[in-house]
Amino acid sequence: MESKADSFGNNDGWRVFRIMAEFVDGFEAMADVGPAVTIFGSARTEPDDRYFRDAQTLGGLLAKAKFAVITGGGPGIMEAGNKGAFEAGGKSIGCNITLPQEQEANRYQTKSLDFHYFYVRKVMFLKYTSACVCFPGGYGTLDEFFETITLIQTLKMQSLPIILYGSEYWGGLVDWIRATLKPRFIDGEDMDIFRLVDTPQEALKQIKAGVKRRWWHPESSAGLIEANVRASRVKSPLEGAHSRSGEGTRYGQRAQRTTNKHAACRHKPQQ
Repeated sequence: MESKADSFGNNDGWRVFRIMAEFVDGFEAMADVGPAVTIFGSARTEPDDRYFRDAQTLGGLLAKAKFAVITGGGPGIMEAGNKGAFEAGGKSIGCNITLPQEQEANRYQTKSLDFHYFYVRKVMFLKYTSACVCFPGGYGTLDEFFETITLIQTLKMQSLPIILYGSEYWGGLVDWIRATLKPRFIDGEDMDIFRLVDTPQEALKQIKAGVKRRWWHPESSAGLIEANVRASRVKSPLEGAHSRSGEGTRYGQRAQRTTNKHAACRHKPQQ
């Protein structure tokens, strides 16, 4: 009798087509979005919560500033961001996810997408955005924040404004990063990838400034990105603007096996 593990393994090849289909559908649906801002945050935030009201206000401000708003399409902060953009007459996009406990989609979406795979959904969050705002949230929000700053820090995507909303919530984490990770595990400059704000107006101001002129430029990366793009030009299927893909697939140099006893860690990118 075939075990569940065997059945699962035998289906992996076919699963690739489902993954491809989700990417294709997402790319086609998001292609005409234009300038956009992705809002991350908890699905558990209630409508009477201060952060819900602030996310709704920010969604409206972004729509009036001609930014589309992209969220996870669910309740809480996601609904607040969509609602603000929707009621202001802007583009309000929800990238919904299929979950075992069934996520309920909010009603304030002008464009709604459904995903089975978290990683496909994450690509849509980042590929078409000009900035990210992280409101208070749980594991999912932390995952989205850290994955995004990792892609920027390792130069896999161009830097863009990353806003942490609410110093009361994020302040402890930022202090821990500064005290524990710097300078042994991250460079000092990596603290500048994100900024803390406490009002929707300040968030919009930082987004506009960061879109106009990127605020994070790694000190050690001068010429590194262009050199890597040139090195990959002969063998890369992506050229020109596509080689600077925003979803974290920027081309670089393949890892080479070291002849030394221990592999060396380059200054950028680093872990």
